Amino acid sequence: MIHHPDKNFIDPIPIKIHDHMAYCTHVEEEENRKPWFHDIKEYLTKGEYLKLAKPTQKRTLQRLSNNFFHCGGIMYRRTPDLGLLRCVNVKEASKLLKEIHAGTCGPNMDGFVLAKKILRAGYFWMTMEMDSIQYVQKCHYW
Repeated sequence: MIHHPDKNFIDPIPIKIHDHMAYCTHVEEEENRKPWFHDIKEYLTKGEYLKLAKPTQKRTLQRLSNNFFHCGGIMYRRTPDLGLLRCVNVKEASKLLKEIHAGTCGPNMDGFVLAKKILRAGYFWMTMEMDSIQYVQKCHYW
C-alpha cells in the first residue's frame, strides 16, 4: 500500500485475468496446419464466420478483416500509406528472421530494428516485433 496525504492508503486496482488468449495474437504454433490468418481469409473469401464464434469474436473478425486484402491465394495487410505487406505463416516467419538478421540484408541488429527491416522488406505477421526481440535475445552474437 502507498501512503497518501489525504488518506491512509490508496485502494488497489482490480485486474482481470482472462482464461483464453486474445484473437490472433499468438503465432508460435499453428493449429491444424492452418496459418494465423486463416479465419480472416475465410471471412474475406466466403463471408462466413467460425461455426462456434461468439458475437464479440465476429465483431473482432470484421474489424481485423478491414486491414487485410486477399488476392491470388495470398493474404496482404494494408498499410496507412496504401502499401501492401504479405502475410506469412510461422515457417516463413522463422526463415525471414534468420535471413534478415544475419543474412543478406545486413549486419546483426536489435529486435526493433529487425522488425522494421522486415516491414520494409514487405512482410507481416501479428507478433513480428515480439518474435524479433526473442530471436535477437537467443542470438549468440548478442
